[in-house]
Amino acid sequence: MKLHRVQVLILASQLVLASMAFGQTYKVENAGAPPVADLSKPLQDALESQGTRVVNDQGGTLLEVWLRKSVPTSSSAGGSSDFLYASLSEGVFLGVLHFPSQGADFRGRAIKPGFYTLRYGLIPQDGNHMGVNPTRDVLILCPVAMDNDLATALRFDDLVKLGRQSSGTPHPGFLVGAPVNGDSFPAVVKDDQGHWDLQVKVHGSGGDLPIAFTVVGKWEG
Repeated sequence: MKLHRVQVLILASQLVLASMAFGQTYKVENAGAPPVADLSKPLQDALESQGTRVVNDQGGTLLEVWLRKSVPTSSSAGGSSDFLYASLSEGVFLGVLHFPSQGADFRGRAIKPGFYTLRYGLIPQDGNHMGVNPTRDVLILCPVAMDNDLATALRFDDLVKLGRQSSGTPHPGFLVGAPVNGDSFPAVVKDDQGHWDLQVKVHGSGGDLPIAFTVVGKWEG
């Protein structure tokens, strides 16, 4: 009987913890200027003067993002149901992301604390990548110390090679693109899959481009 009561108490505590995790909410704050001590001068010069911080409802920082001042975009890019952001070129540098503590990518792989460049990528169209996401847009995480040619859109092989350095696995670390929901920027929005998506406006050469990407949530396939 005593054992049964202990088991009930353990189960109850697990349910409470689960409900707390399920009820976690997020918001954005101003992250201030890019940190001089952690980023090279070329990176600092390429970034906007103010960043965005995502925090949880206990005030803990999940991540920080500083966007590129001006991103080359194309107004002539063909539309496709596979892409959310077809005006971006694959491999283009979009900004810098900071995980103050251990983060995770969209496959749930651990990403070490630190600073990473964000480069736009596309999930390959092959059997190994079927069902990862309804659309192909991703943001590849590349360690800032290894990503030096900011003006050049990297080729696929080079992008994958850099992205592997963030995940420590044969697959690059990445965050997945998401549809923009509403007209608040910057904002973090919960989608119909229960994921939290950060949405921001990228300053493109042809005008502002609203984009979103998942910062809390992972592929369950």
